[in-house]
Amino acid sequence: MAVIMSGVPVRDAVLEDLRGRIKVLADKGRPPNLATLLVGDNPDSASYIRMKRELCADLGITSTHEQLPQDATQDDVETVIRRFNDDHDIDAVLFQYPPPPQIDYWKALLLLDPDKDVDGLHPVNIGRLALGLPGPVSCTPAGIEALLAHYEVPVAGRSVVIMGRGITLGRPLALLLSQKRPTANAAVTVVHTGVPDWAEYTKRADIVVAAAGSPGIIQPEHIRPGGVVVGAGAQYKGRRVLPDVDESCEEVAGWITPRVGGVGPTTLAMLMRNCVEAAERALG
Repeated sequence: MAVIMSGVPVRDAVLEDLRGRIKVLADKGRPPNLATLLVGDNPDSASYIRMKRELCADLGITSTHEQLPQDATQDDVETVIRRFNDDHDIDAVLFQYPPPPQIDYWKALLLLDPDKDVDGLHPVNIGRLALGLPGPVSCTPAGIEALLAHYEVPVAGRSVVIMGRGITLGRPLALLLSQKRPTANAAVTVVHTGVPDWAEYTKRADIVVAAAGSPGIIQPEHIRPGGVVVGAGAQYKGRRVLPDVDESCEEVAGWITPRVGGVGPTTLAMLMRNCVEAAERALG
């Protein structure tokens, strides 16, 4: 049977480390401050924001929140972002995705101070990642690297195939895992559903990361026996999670993330880490 790579112990270890760093900042009179912006009344988005604010309270991170109505304009959103940029007490900003259709998320994100970009998705931060410079790193990719390291999965020199090329996961993960570092330094290939023979790549890979957002796309015949499978893509049908990786892959893989509780907890932990690191940079 495969080793089940739960993200919970990884999350707990990261948060325990952050508690000490947050205390140091608080003792200096400067606890971290995460600002969140929610536009509209999407219940899932509201739930995510509430969960993040509750975790902030538990860790000792100050939480500043702004909610705009469903019919808010682009100007309304950009006004809030400019205000967050100018507020020296705010270290990191989360603009919850997706906003209502009249809001251009990426145009708004471009206005955000890159050093306050807690999601690590600002073009400046993607550029920093590409150059190997310090800065906020996309949360899910950073969480995946930490997950593999925690379970002592060999990555350096191994072949990694990422199924999915999205800007929030596939592309930044490829940049991250190809960097020269003991927990990375891999030979990375990115494929997607537009590649007719994508399974020929995944079947040869030491590590497969599914990030296509296509339920059940990765089946047992698509992976190498004894290989590593990380499920990072999913769709939702009501409250039910429909992951990219079929559960039957457990019978073939050597390591695999669970259907729920794999990449999710590590993503949240990395978001909190980005916030604390932003506060540390601001304090100097």
